[in-house]
Amino acid sequence: MIRTITIDDEPLALQLVSSYVEKTSFLELVELFDNPLDAMDFLNENPVDLIFLDIQMPDLTGIEFTRILENRPKIVFTTAYEKYALEGFKLEAVDYLLKPFSYEEFLKATKRVEKLYNLEKAEQKEIVEANNEFLFLKSEYKIRRINFNEINYIEGLKDYVKVYLQNEAKPILSLNSLKSMEAKLPESKFMRVHRSFIVNLEKIDTIERSRIVFGKVYIPVSEQYKEKFQHFLDTNFL
Repeated sequence: MIRTITIDDEPLALQLVSSYVEKTSFLELVELFDNPLDAMDFLNENPVDLIFLDIQMPDLTGIEFTRILENRPKIVFTTAYEKYALEGFKLEAVDYLLKPFSYEEFLKATKRVEKLYNLEKAEQKEIVEANNEFLFLKSEYKIRRINFNEINYIEGLKDYVKVYLQNEAKPILSLNSLKSMEAKLPESKFMRVHRSFIVNLEKIDTIERSRIVFGKVYIPVSEQYKEKFQHFLDTNFL
């Protein structure tokens, strides 16, 4: 989902573009603002991926707002004035929607955003997976280097995770959430198959009745993750 906010000082225009965002499956409407100053305060604490931004506003124009943004997200300008188009594109806006615009025009612009967003995510993923083959994990007052290829699976408890390694009898216990662990692991090698388990796909030898077998341990594949796991099996099935 592409995290999105909308900014427009005209209530009807703000409601319209916000409704377009809400009906678009790959966009998530995080917040809407009728004042760019309020939006600026919000962005200081809440990074987003995309802003639909009016240009002609009191206090701060959309052009001025964009210039002072740090870690600038993707911008789609929405305005009733054609004269700002060149300046908008100089600021590397993804698109420029001239009011009044239809949902079809809106969707065309957001498809451009989606394409750029997916390309950037894929590039970031390749960089991470090419450069990172391990992580550092704090356990028992020590910091351990854990190589990805040594991990069999990870079990999530309430406030801890247990990392089960290939050549160690006891798991490594660390004060972490399973969600934070999942974010640090390469998707090409690891998959969450249950709310309490992440498995190393390269270490799977046996699957029995929707359960992944590691020695005497049977890890269930829950309904929530079954479709994704089945796709992995289908891709690698002979």
